[in-house]
Amino acid sequence: MTASPSTAEPRRGAWRWLAGLWVFLLVLAALRPLAVPDEGRYGEVGRWMLQSGDWLTPRLDGLPFFHKPPLLYWLEAGSLALFGNHVWALRLVPALHAGAMLAALYLAARRIAGERIARRAALMLGTSVTFLLGGQYVNHDMMVATWIGLSIWCFAFSFMHGARPHAGLARWGFVAAALGVLSKGMIGAVLPGMVLFLWLLWTRQWRKLLAVPWASGVLLFALIAVPWFVLVWLRYPGAMDYLFGTQQFTRYLADTFNNVQPWWFYVVGMALLLFPWAFFALGPLWQGLRRRAAAAEGIAPEWVSLCWIWIVAILVFFTVPASKLIGYILPVIPPLALLAALGWERSVARWRFGRGLFALLALLIMAGALVISLEVASYTDDKLSVDVAATLACDAAPDDTIYVVGKYPYDLPFYIQTPKPLVVIQDWPEQRRNAGDVWQRELFEGAAFDPKAARVLQTPDVLAAASAKSGNWLLAPREDTGFNRDHPGWQQVQVGTGWVLYRSQGSAERAEQAGGSAAKGPEPAQQKGLPGCKH
Repeated sequence: MTASPSTAEPRRGAWRWLAGLWVFLLVLAALRPLAVPDEGRYGEVGRWMLQSGDWLTPRLDGLPFFHKPPLLYWLEAGSLALFGNHVWALRLVPALHAGAMLAALYLAARRIAGERIARRAALMLGTSVTFLLGGQYVNHDMMVATWIGLSIWCFAFSFMHGARPHAGLARWGFVAAALGVLSKGMIGAVLPGMVLFLWLLWTRQWRKLLAVPWASGVLLFALIAVPWFVLVWLRYPGAMDYLFGTQQFTRYLADTFNNVQPWWFYVVGMALLLFPWAFFALGPLWQGLRRRAAAAEGIAPEWVSLCWIWIVAILVFFTVPASKLIGYILPVIPPLALLAALGWERSVARWRFGRGLFALLALLIMAGALVISLEVASYTDDKLSVDVAATLACDAAPDDTIYVVGKYPYDLPFYIQTPKPLVVIQDWPEQRRNAGDVWQRELFEGAAFDPKAARVLQTPDVLAAASAKSGNWLLAPREDTGFNRDHPGWQQVQVGTGWVLYRSQGSAERAEQAGGSAAKGPEPAQQKGLPGCKH
């Protein structure tokens, strides 16, 4: 159906605003270095997948990494192949999903509540922490939130189509749920199913479940979501127990993981992620709980019910675990934005200065996102390795070995584009006995799936011999002030903001010999510089 001239121009204007916000998101995504550990970890898994050509097994430092399914890494690898090894190429993946979340909200709200409220809801989402900061953060949360939302929207419009569900929309709902599973595991299907089931019961539409195209829908779901899990299970028999048992069910139910937070954590989180717009959703939420229709806007009460069930069900689901991260609650932001737009239209939009106030708040949030993107690295540079990475990438040779002690520099491999894993020095027998939910665990648990790759995990006794050989480099945390005293065979090269770079005594002697040889005339030399060298 073609839009009338009276509606076409407002719609084009809305799309221009949303496209402008997405471009602003891309600008923000290019302004800061990789955050650690998450962005360094997940970005490097994608880079390694592209470099190795192994698109089946996600690997961190060459070790299998089965914490999450592979969709993020596949898309990262594709983006890096197209645009090169840039941080913004990694961030393009969550940014595209944030754009899809924004577009889906606008289209859904336009069908539900009309152009004015749809534009308001989309602009609220587009000028929020969720979109401007969460939409540029490299991890799985924005991806799975987007696919969960798309699955719920598709199924909801299918059920509201008439006496029988719209088969095509339902099938798209199955596809979105499958991509959600490939994004972050079972919540990609469990959360849409939970929200929709509760909503159908509440609105007395549950009989429509009998008319869903289950056979074709489940087949589509299985064709998309299942093959990777089967192939990994065949190659690594214990991987599925680890992914689903340890990383999903145990992490959900146990209280032994990091990031323990109180029960109200996600309530505050929702307010921050959609600040300040979230507060305008309180009125419609209360009316939804009382099952009062939004008659003034001509909105069917079933849609208001869907919004608050969507929010409350997922909020309760993620409140149960002791371990909580703010990104987990991202799936509730689209319905919260729609309710916030309803609340704004019923109150502030009627004020004489309502439009100006909306523009001022939106600009303040955008300015805040810009400041955060510009300044955040200065508050975390003691954890970053960008400075020493620039030196190492140009001075090391592709066959050199890089050792790390004390911590793990998650961002370093991505910046230097090393073709070899780092050799990580720890007391690994002790770590296997006593390590909690720490970075060492994700490495030695991955090593259990590939004993050959596990050779990158070494104990401190190898450092003395390594210091005497050429072609060896080492990074130690800057706070490890006693390293020079305890390991005199390593020569300090650079003190960075977070890490200190050393080279082995053998490498130093090799460099001196190379300098002397250069004075006598050119000789065949070992290739110097890693792909990450910018000189």
